[in-house]
Amino acid sequence: MVHLPYFTILHWLDLAFFLILFIFLTILSVKAAGDNIKLLVSMIFASFLITTFAAILGLIILEKYTKKAILLNVEERRVLINETLVIKGKVKNIGKFKINYCKLNIKLVNNGWGSKIPKGTFFKPGGLKIFGFKQEKQTRPNVIKATRYIVTNGLEPGQIKFFSVVIPYPPYFTNPYLTYKLYCH
Repeated sequence: MVHLPYFTILHWLDLAFFLILFIFLTILSVKAAGDNIKLLVSMIFASFLITTFAAILGLIILEKYTKKAILLNVEERRVLINETLVIKGKVKNIGKFKINYCKLNIKLVNNGWGSKIPKGTFFKPGGLKIFGFKQEKQTRPNVIKATRYIVTNGLEPGQIKFFSVVIPYPPYFTNPYLTYKLYCH
């Protein structure tokens, strides 16, 4: 699923500013290079690289600071019949601009608080294979990672939407630690 970012007026001003800057630098390059074509091409190429990099950096910064949302009333509930974890809550746009989409990155770690972790659970040396030792494959992962889109059709400023997310919850998990992070664009 491909999501294109929603551009605000600030995004368009960023692009316009750096386009005008590129045109200005190109005009300066033509005047400074004179008849030297190699110098002219290298100056225009350098101007293009610098303004493109700065414009993209500006867009990334604007995306981070104009699209703000928070999670409210988040509840987790384990469903034993199908070994899943259901996370429910609300997402609220606290910024001044429309949000195109939000995704929630979820990480569930077995024994996340560090109690009674068996040796070698997180680190298993891999260099023993060259000496002929075969290691058992770990069939029970200790970390479950999931990314779910919780807003896909826009979120206006101040608007609140409900969401529900289902992720696997292995039956062997004991004392799990759950983290989630919200990314909006």
